[in-house]
Amino acid sequence: MSLIVTAYLFHADAIAEALRREPREAYLEWLLSLPREEQFTSAVSVAELYRGADESRDRNTHLRHIDERVLPTLTVLPFDVAVARRFGELRVAVPETEDLSNRELQVAATALHHGLEIVTSRTGRFRRIPGLRVRALPRSRRSG
Repeated sequence: MSLIVTAYLFHADAIAEALRREPREAYLEWLLSLPREEQFTSAVSVAELYRGADESRDRNTHLRHIDERVLPTLTVLPFDVAVARRFGELRVAVPETEDLSNRELQVAATALHHGLEIVTSRTGRFRRIPGLRVRALPRSRRSG
């Protein structure tokens, strides 16, 4: 009997949730249970985080969180030629992806190419992509 290991690709919204002042407790507990080698993100999601930091009132704090808390804990996968090819195939061949942004589809293509399950709060959008495994963020919030 072989053990099936699921590894995860964290979308920018899932990473941002972990950085909130009061993140969802169930989500943090789940994150802490995952081995480091099963945690990935896309360079596209990192770009979204940097854009958000640059748009924020507290730019330096957000940039420091990305550099000190995010990048050391996730393996960042590039948007390389193989992923770009998968992106192009999805954009042309799958009508369900018409209203997804290029960034969303690039992240999905990264997850598909690497066989990863995407973690996001935007499950409805991503579940329309054939073959993409999607994991929703827990809904509960930390109380008190």
